[in-house]
Amino acid sequence: MKLHELLPAEGSKKNRKRVGRGNASGQGTYAGRGRKGQHARAGSGGHIYREGGNLPFVRKLPFVRGVGFVSIFKTHYTPVNLDQLAAFKAGSEVTPDVLAEVGFVKSAKLPVAVLGRGELPHALTVKAHRFSKSAQQKIEAAGGTVEVLPFEKKRGHSAKGR
Repeated sequence: MKLHELLPAEGSKKNRKRVGRGNASGQGTYAGRGRKGQHARAGSGGHIYREGGNLPFVRKLPFVRGVGFVSIFKTHYTPVNLDQLAAFKAGSEVTPDVLAEVGFVKSAKLPVAVLGRGELPHALTVKAHRFSKSAQQKIEAAGGTVEVLPFEKKRGHSAKGR
């Protein structure tokens, strides 16, 4: 097979409809527009803002459920639970870098939030950007320490997926 022998699949290509080219073409006389009226005239595409008395779509948007204001500056934290932290040895230091190496978070650059699901059987030094109250209480009850890391997000960039 050579390049000049290639053809598109049978039935995949179709000639466009050429309207208003005489009655023999099958779309002559009124060219598919009917007789008289607004839609038979040129430029009758309609106005997107006019909806025949209904509230125009553009004005509806603020009220549509779920389409409201979404902040582009929101910080998305990567959650890590206490039952995951129980896998570390007693007395070890848990940081976002360590969590990324183990695979509990995708990247050490993302902010980490420690949540209180599960129990912590031994003391750990946990460093993260945010802690839930229950997680902080359980870590301290096990004899561990909690350190909140600062997180400075670059303006205009979401931390989600980066």
